[in-house]
Amino acid sequence: MVQSALIDRFLAHHARFRPVDATFIGIPGSDHRLPPVGPEFAAWERDGLQELSLALDVDPVGGAAWARLDAKLMRAALTHASAELEVWPAARRPSWWTGEAAFGVISLLLPSAPEGAGEALESRIAEIPGFLTAGVAQLAGQPTPKDWIERAKREAAALSRLLTETIRLHPSWSERLEAGCARAAQAVHAFAAGLEGLPDRAPACGRDYLALLMREVHGLPWTPEEALDLAREAFVRLGEQLERAKQRVESATLPPEELPGAYARWHERALAEGGALVTPEVGYGLAFEPLPAWAEEIAASLYFLSYRSPPALAAGGCSVYWTARAPQSLAGVKQIHAVHHGSIGHHTQNARARAAASRLAQIGGTDCASGVAFLSSGTMVEGWACYATELMAEVDGFYDRAEELALLEADRRNAASVIADISLHMGLWSLEQMRAFYVDDAGFPAARVWEETTRNSILPATRLMYFLGTEQIKALRREIGGSPGEFHDALLSYGHVPIAWAGEEMRRAKARG
Repeated sequence: MVQSALIDRFLAHHARFRPVDATFIGIPGSDHRLPPVGPEFAAWERDGLQELSLALDVDPVGGAAWARLDAKLMRAALTHASAELEVWPAARRPSWWTGEAAFGVISLLLPSAPEGAGEALESRIAEIPGFLTAGVAQLAGQPTPKDWIERAKREAAALSRLLTETIRLHPSWSERLEAGCARAAQAVHAFAAGLEGLPDRAPACGRDYLALLMREVHGLPWTPEEALDLAREAFVRLGEQLERAKQRVESATLPPEELPGAYARWHERALAEGGALVTPEVGYGLAFEPLPAWAEEIAASLYFLSYRSPPALAAGGCSVYWTARAPQSLAGVKQIHAVHHGSIGHHTQNARARAAASRLAQIGGTDCASGVAFLSSGTMVEGWACYATELMAEVDGFYDRAEELALLEADRRNAASVIADISLHMGLWSLEQMRAFYVDDAGFPAARVWEETTRNSILPATRLMYFLGTEQIKALRREIGGSPGEFHDALLSYGHVPIAWAGEEMRRAKARG
């Protein structure tokens, strides 16, 4: 079996080179640092990844499901990190620098911040000037998509506001942070200025890298071309279903002051009524509160989530779910917040993952600075949340007719996102073509399209995991059978793993009887 000591070595390596991720996961000891940067550190990371891969090659894998999954998850993470260094290095993406700097600070301001966050905060702020200066040097002269530069500038502006203004609204603010914040803000401005004049290039990662992520990291059974055909067929079919329905009813709009109560009310109702379909998480709490003032001015420009998976290794007993400060539709409250993120969606799936037998499956879906800790968790994390939102339609009366149509529209947009993700990164579409498709054909809100597509271009094979994960769960349920509760509880018991790998273990369990 994969030895516990080898997993310890892997997590230590991960924390060394991704200390901000380590804070979000709950791995102690790195909260005062930002990622090490420079050519020598890239070489050391390569050496560390190679040593871990060799050790995994000779480490015997036992017959237990958790041992197989730990081995697969480690292999996927090592493969992804190695390929990223060679093909798609984070240090060549301007928003990696702004994101790590921003969330190095924000991770220590969240309700889930670790003990001793105050001292760590001062240290991380002090590291920002050196970190961003290295960023300017590493990006100098590198061809970079212009939209990546624009995104980094927006993030830099938000980080500057945090450092010079809104951090003072946080209970952790102390005068001792003043000088460090001022120096860090100057470095942020210098970083943004240093992005001017970089040569442009196309954002596609290429078919080979995309195929590797789909096959080796997500465990998907499809080639990019096969997945593209699957998504195109679904996009047409769902569009025809919507056209036949011919019904569009506007959902009621709720003012901001009503949102905490509405989120909580529908979250509790989904927990209660979804209990016949999956065992819901009722022991671990969610507290619904308005987005705090210190975060309000910066949230829109950063990867700032209203609900974040709690640090798996230091989860505590409750998470805070911040509600919007703008009006929201009732349909959005129910489907996006109460079900997709809350109740039987991310909330229950995260709780089950923390109890998984595989150690790496406990932490892989943790939300970090720019995405989940291990990309391999994505089909389960997002596939389950989208599936759970549709699953509640099996509860009589939970959704009205308009909300059922909204489910179809969301499913169609997710299929569209597979088309866009693959078409962009295989070089079939430009970003402009992708945006036109989102607005003209897929019905995405125009105001959201620039941010959505730019993020898609930076992080290949991320937007496809929503629809493809959902489709895998539906197919697996038809294959495995049994009662809904038994099937869903068994699926979630494996934690943050690719749906394909959980499916393999469920087939083994079924064959054993």
